[in-house]
Amino acid sequence: MFTANELLDKINGYIDSMPYTRKPQSLYAPVKYVLSMGGKRIRPTLMLLAYNMYKDNPEAILPVACGLETYHNYTLLHDDLMDNASVRRGHQTVHEKWNANTAILSGDSMLVMAYRYIAQCDVAKLKPVLDLFTVTALEIGEGQQYDMDFETRGDVSEDEYIEMIRLKTSVLLACALKTGAILGGAPDADADNLYRFGEMIGLAFQLQDDYLDVYGDPAVFGKAIGGDILCNKKTFMLINAFARADEPTRAELERWINGSGHNPQEKIAAVTAVYNRLGIDRLAEAKIKMYFDESRRYLSALGVAEDRRRELVAYTDRMMKREY
Repeated sequence: MFTANELLDKINGYIDSMPYTRKPQSLYAPVKYVLSMGGKRIRPTLMLLAYNMYKDNPEAILPVACGLETYHNYTLLHDDLMDNASVRRGHQTVHEKWNANTAILSGDSMLVMAYRYIAQCDVAKLKPVLDLFTVTALEIGEGQQYDMDFETRGDVSEDEYIEMIRLKTSVLLACALKTGAILGGAPDADADNLYRFGEMIGLAFQLQDDYLDVYGDPAVFGKAIGGDILCNKKTFMLINAFARADEPTRAELERWINGSGHNPQEKIAAVTAVYNRLGIDRLAEAKIKMYFDESRRYLSALGVAEDRRRELVAYTDRMMKREY
C-alpha cells in the first residue's frame, strides 16, 4: 500500500513528463502552463487510493488519473474565463496571460487530451470507464449552468443548492473513486459504495468551503474571508439566512445584498452578524457533519480489510481538516 504523499509524487512526476509534441506550440503552451501550476491533485489521488485498495500497482493507471486531472484543470480554465478571474494558484489565468480566444481553444484541447489519456486504461474496462466519465462531464456542465442561473434568482432553495454543488463538485470526486475501483477489479457493490462515498465527502467539502469563507482563519483557509458575502453568492449560508429570517431581518439582509457602495468590511461584518443571530453557523456545521458521517457509512460497507481502507480514511480526514 502506498501513502497519499507517495501517490502524489507519482502523479506530479507523470504530469511533469507529459509530452507536448503536437503543433502549434501556441495551442499547447497554455495547457502545459495550467498543469504546471500544481494544486492538491485531489481527484487523481483519490483514484489511485481507491485502486490501491484492490491492486498494488497504481502506476498502471497513472494515465487515467492524470487524464482526469487534465479534465479538472480544463474546467478551471473555462471557469476563470467565465468569472473574469485574474489569478489562479498565485499565477495569471490563461485568458490574462494570453487572451480569451486562446483560453477557449486550449481548454477545448485539454478536454480532448483528457479523453485520450483516460482511454489508455485496460481495454476490458474501457466502456464502463468512458461511460462514467462522459456522464460526469455532462453533469459538471449542468452544475455550472445551475450556478449561473442562481445568480439572477432570489428564490433558490437549499435542495436546489445541494443538487448544484453535487453536480458541480461532488460527482468528479465520485467518478475518480469509482474509476479507481473499476480498474482495480473491485466488486460492483464496492465501486458503487465508493461513488456514494465520493458524493457525500464532496458535499461536506463544499459546504465546509461555504462555512470557512465566513468563519475561517485566512492563514489556514488560504484566501480572504468574506468573498462570498461581497459578491452576494448564493451559498448554503445565505440561502438559509433568507429562509429563516423574519421580516425585519430579511429587509436588513436585502439592504446589504441588493444595495451598492457598501464598505466591504462593514458588509461582511453585518451579514456575518445576521448569520450568527439566526444560528446559520451551527446549521452549517450540523449539515457538514451529516454528510461526513454518511460518507463514512459507505466507506465502512466496502468489502476490503480495514488496513486497506486506512490511507483513504486518513486522506479524506485531512481534506476535511478533521482529527480523530
